[in-house]
Amino acid sequence: MEASQNAIPKWKKELPMVATYSRIILSLLIVLIMAFPFAYSGWVNAFFFMLASVTDWLDGYWARKFKSESVMGQFMDPIADKLLVLPVLIMLLHLGRVDPFMVILLSGRDIFIGGIRSVAAANQTIIAAKPFGKWKTALQMVSIPMLLINIELFSLPLPDIGRWGLWASVVLSVLSGAQYTFGYWKGRKIN
Repeated sequence: MEASQNAIPKWKKELPMVATYSRIILSLLIVLIMAFPFAYSGWVNAFFFMLASVTDWLDGYWARKFKSESVMGQFMDPIADKLLVLPVLIMLLHLGRVDPFMVILLSGRDIFIGGIRSVAAANQTIIAAKPFGKWKTALQMVSIPMLLINIELFSLPLPDIGRWGLWASVVLSVLSGAQYTFGYWKGRKIN
């Protein structure tokens, strides 16, 4: 078993973190393009956002496949997700494409969960990812590109579908926040 672990090349073991960091870089690029739009920039940003969304799946897949799961990877993955979604939501808010309460609720939940994760880590309590949180992320990854494109396509009102999808992600976000909270209280160690 030890020999097969060493047989995996170092560059393959680094792929999960490359995927995670590329998500952060792509988020910066998307926000820059949103700040300085050009013809078809919505399409370009939708492509970059979907590419970044794929890296969210890839980092976990590669980490498991190449047996390179790490504490740093577990720490950086949710941060990279937030650094992808929240700046784009703020820019969409600036452009008037999303409701401010949506951004407040989503960012507030993320800050709250980040705090719970920090306390849980300090108490050596592991809180596994919850299904509502995964569905929330999936809805955001589908809805946000529609708001970036921001046109009706083949009689589909992409902006309206994107907004409803994000509101659904807000509901799932609140539910997953409650799951994390109860998961922490249930799993914490009593000293």
